[in-house]
Amino acid sequence: MKTAVSVPDDVFEQAERLARREKRSRSEVYSAALREYIARHEPDEITEALDMTVAAVGEGSDAFLAAADRRVLESAEW
Repeated sequence: MKTAVSVPDDVFEQAERLARREKRSRSEVYSAALREYIARHEPDEITEALDMTVAAVGEGSDAFLAAADRRVLESAEW
């Protein structure tokens, strides 16, 4: 898909130098950069989904789990 975006001149020049150095097209450089940016932000979506799951399940107190947690913590080497 083609799209048009505006980037600061210094970023454009750096991308141009990188493309020449790596013998890649400008499109390949921009696509790779965007893929990396997206990959770095995916954990945010995972965290949000986990937070929603915890909220849906609730944070009620479970005596068995509390006792088990306590035993594990007491036996853990600190």
